[in-house]
Amino acid sequence: MFYKANEPHGLPYNPFKAIVAPRPIGWISTLDKDGVPNLAPYSFFNGVCDDPIILMFASGGMKDSALNVSHTGEFTFNYVSRFMKDAMNISSASVDPGVNEFETAGLEMVPGETVSCPRVAGVAAALECKLLQIVNPDTLEGNKAPYFIVLGQVTGIYIDDEMITPEGRFDTMKADPILRSGYHDYVCLDELFELVRPG
Repeated sequence: MFYKANEPHGLPYNPFKAIVAPRPIGWISTLDKDGVPNLAPYSFFNGVCDDPIILMFASGGMKDSALNVSHTGEFTFNYVSRFMKDAMNISSASVDPGVNEFETAGLEMVPGETVSCPRVAGVAAALECKLLQIVNPDTLEGNKAPYFIVLGQVTGIYIDDEMITPEGRFDTMKADPILRSGYHDYVCLDELFELVRPG
C-alpha cells in the first residue's frame, strides 16, 4: 500500500510509530519553578550528535517536562531498564502539575551533579543536560506543529559501575533496556552483534 501522509490510510491504527521503531525511551526528570521534582517518559527521544553531546525529546503540547525545562534550563535523561518498566509506566500517567512522580512511582532520587534536577536511583545510566533551545516547528501548511522539540547539551554522565565491561564498554545487554514501538508495544534486546563499517 501507499498513502499520502495528509490523507486517510484506511488502517485501524496509525502505523507511523510502529515503523519508526524501536525508539529509546526518554525518561526525563526536571524540577518545576517551585523546585518540585517531575518525571515522565517520552516516546520521541534520541541523541542528536556526540561532539558536543546533544539530546532531544519532543513534547506533544507544552507538557510539564518541557515547561519545567523552559523555566529552569535543565533536565536529566534516565535510562529505562526492563526491571523499571512498571515504575516508568506509572510515571506516564497524566497528573496535575506539581505532583512528584518519583513518589507516585515509588522511586528514590539522587541529586544531580551538574544540574539541580535529580536522577532516578538505580538506573544504569543518566545524562544531565542544559537547555540549548526549544523548537516549535512550522509545518508545510504554514502552521505551528503541536509539538515542542527540547534540545539539551549533556553536561554530566552517570554510569553504574556494574554496567562497564572489563574492556571499558557500556554493557547494553546487561543494562537490559526496554524500547518503545508503536501502539501499546515495547520491545527488549535479545541479541547484540557488531558490524564494522567498510573502509
